[in-house]
This record gives sequence, structure tokens and C-alpha cells, in this order.
Amino acid sequence: MLRSEKKTVLLLTGLLIAVIAFCDWHFVNDLPLGFLYLLPMLLIGRVLPPLQIAGVAAICTFLTEIFDVFAWNATTGLPRDVLYFAAFFLVGLFIHEVNRNRLIVIEHLHEIEQQRDARHEAEEQLRVLIESSPAAIIMADADGRVLMANDAAHRMLALGSTPLAGRSIQRYFPALSRLPRYGANQQLFRTVMQSRGEREDGEVFLADICFSTYRTDTGTRLAAMILDASEELRTREETGLRQMMSGLRIAVAAVSHEIRNVCGAIAVVHQNLSRSGGMAQNKDFEALGNLVLALERIAAVDLQQSPDHATEVDLISLLDDLRIVISPSLHDDAIECNWIVEPDLPLVWADRASLMQVFLNLTSNSHRALSLGEGKALSISVRTEHGCVLVEFADNGGGVKHPEKLFHPFQNGAQNTGLGLYLSRALMRSFGGELRYRTISGGASFIVQLSSTGRIEKYS
Repeated sequence: MLRSEKKTVLLLTGLLIAVIAFCDWHFVNDLPLGFLYLLPMLLIGRVLPPLQIAGVAAICTFLTEIFDVFAWNATTGLPRDVLYFAAFFLVGLFIHEVNRNRLIVIEHLHEIEQQRDARHEAEEQLRVLIESSPAAIIMADADGRVLMANDAAHRMLALGSTPLAGRSIQRYFPALSRLPRYGANQQLFRTVMQSRGEREDGEVFLADICFSTYRTDTGTRLAAMILDASEELRTREETGLRQMMSGLRIAVAAVSHEIRNVCGAIAVVHQNLSRSGGMAQNKDFEALGNLVLALERIAAVDLQQSPDHATEVDLISLLDDLRIVISPSLHDDAIECNWIVEPDLPLVWADRASLMQVFLNLTSNSHRALSLGEGKALSISVRTEHGCVLVEFADNGGGVKHPEKLFHPFQNGAQNTGLGLYLSRALMRSFGGELRYRTISGGASFIVQLSSTGRIEKYS
């Protein structure tokens, strides 16, 4: 009955009151049954507010007074009715408050259950995220003891089925061993670092570590997310070596070209002197001829270019990386950089690392030319033209005095060896591109020409 709907409770209450009143009126003479009205008040107190409970209590008081055997007068009847009303009303009010508190408790328990379920769901999602993460995730205490590590951490450290929990983190990542203890008395850490790691079998690797320290009731804790950067390091070093060797081949080829020119001039003089007849039997003159021939053989060594590494390159992505690299230095020197990039650029054929080196060389040349001027501006524009993609670097740095000598090696007055533009053009030509200079008013313009693949990279 306590779980019934309000209408059902009201119907039962009314029926119960009617039965009690009928019995009190018809069957009982000397014994009053007014106390039985407490039963309907117990029911009504669950579904009605206090004001309506008071109304029902007043009805029960009236019925009790009518059907009892006591004579009513102001001296005895009024106090009796007050007691009747107080008893009925307070019983109903008591049940009302008990029921209200019961509903509050039920709602609170429901909220607790929802929070518990949400917490369990969040913990399950977090557990799945940690266990399925390709990055190694490790938690350690203030003494550097591992509290938790996911499967990726065990694979990274080549532990196999051996648990990492309980071991010292210093054994595998020495740079992390002192951080939790240090953070207990100082500031907390939230940063990224790169350090050496060591696997269980002693193999050393490079690790990118994102970590933070935090405090708990039991001490300072360390949480770290670790990625193996060894492959990235190898790729970077191999790319750097390949670029260095390619540049050296081009530089040596330039030196060989100059040596051949000098040797050609010396050979002509040597032949002219040999015709005179006076020098024919001179041993020193003969040795000089042999030296010239030896130099010609050295200079004639065929330095083949490295295999073609041209692939499809997303020029928009490359230009975004270029912007990230050059923007800080241009901003520091108050150089305005304008980017004009045609939409829907196709992919181009190039070696990405070499092309980036060419772009950096051109922007650094413009940077030097603009360093002492006023109203400094660099414009980088990209457009398609006749099946090619043109990237133009234009500045207002005053231009070039001798443009006909721009791409010659070992120029007088050039920065360092004067090989920058020579190597840049050679790199461009190595994958079918071209680099050329265009004179503009008050400045210089270099145009990088790239072969288009005709395919456009789609971004989602």
C-alpha cells in the first residue's frame, strides 16, 4: 500500500474513514473508535502536503466528536477536539516527513549509484585507453618505484612477461629517477624532455618523455608518457648524411670544374713552351707536364649524383613547416612576410628535405639582404603555370649587383664559400626542378619551379 499511486491511496483512505465512521455510529455504543482514524492518517501523510493533511485531520476530528458518547461543551469538548486534531495531524505530518526523508535518501542513493557507475565507466575507459595506447605509460612513487605500467611500456623495455611494477625506474630511465623526490619539496613538474633509455637486455634507445609530478596523501607521484624516438633519430641522421653527401658531391664537382679550367690553361702554356725546343730536355719542365696530367685525371673523376629520391610532396604542408621555422626570426627583425598561396595546389615531384633546404637558403638570403633596410618586406607566393608549380621569394632588399654571377661557385664577396645558390640550383635540378633569378624594382626575386604530379591532396 505504501508503494501505491496517490489516487489509490486517497481512495483507500476515504474508504477506511467511511468504514470507521460507520462502525463508530452503528455498532459501538460505549467504546469510542476515534483512535482508529490514526490508520487513515498514516496513509494520507505519504501523499498529501501538510496543509491538506490538516484538512483531513479536521474531518477525522469532526467525525470522532460526532460519534463518541461524550457530551460536548466549551469546557471539555474544545480541549478534547484540540487533542484529537493534534494527534491526527501530527501522525500525518510525521509520516509526511518520514516519507519525504525516504525519498531524499532514495534520490541520494540513486545519485550515488549513478556516480559509481559513471566512475566505473570512466575507470574502464581510462584503463582501456592506457592499455591500448601505443605510447608507454608509467606511474612511479617518490622513491622511483614503478606503480603501474601498460603493455606498451613492457614492450618498449623488452620485459616480456616480467612485470615492471615494483622495479626502480632509474634502471630504465635514469633522468626520471630523482624527479618525484625533488618535486616533494619544490615545484611540481609538467614538461617534455628527451633522454636516454635502456631496455632490459641493455640496448640503449632515445626516448621522448612527457611527464608530470603530482602530490597525493602518500607522497609525490610521477606520471610519464614515453615514445621511442630511435627510429626518428636514425631517419634524421640518415637524411642529414644523404644531404651532406649530395652537397659534397656537388661541391667537389664544382671544384673539379675549376681545376679542369686551370689545368686546361696550364696545358696550353705547357704545349706552347714545348714547341720552342729549349725546354724539351728539361726534367723540371717534364715533371710539370706530368703534374698537369695528374690533376686533369683527378678533376676528370666522374662524380655521379646519388640515386633520385624524388617523390610526391605536399607543397602546402611543406610551406606550413617553412612558416613555422622562419616566422620567429623574421618577427624579431621586424620583417613583414606576406604569403600568397593559390588554393588547390597539386602535389609536386621533389625530395622533401632538399626542397626545404632550398627554401631555407632563399629565405635566409632575403633575411640578410633585409637586415639593414627600412620597411622590410618578404613575399612568398605560390601559383601554377603551364603544368608547373612556381614558388617565388621576392624581397625589397635592394637587389643583386651582378645577377649574371649568381649561380657560380666561389664568388668574390659571397657569404662563406659562395656555394649556397649554386648548390640550391643543383639540388633543384637533381629532381627535375629549376631555380632562376628575376630582377624586380628595388629588390630581388627567386623563382623555384617544380614539376606537378597533377594530383591534388584532399584534406578531411
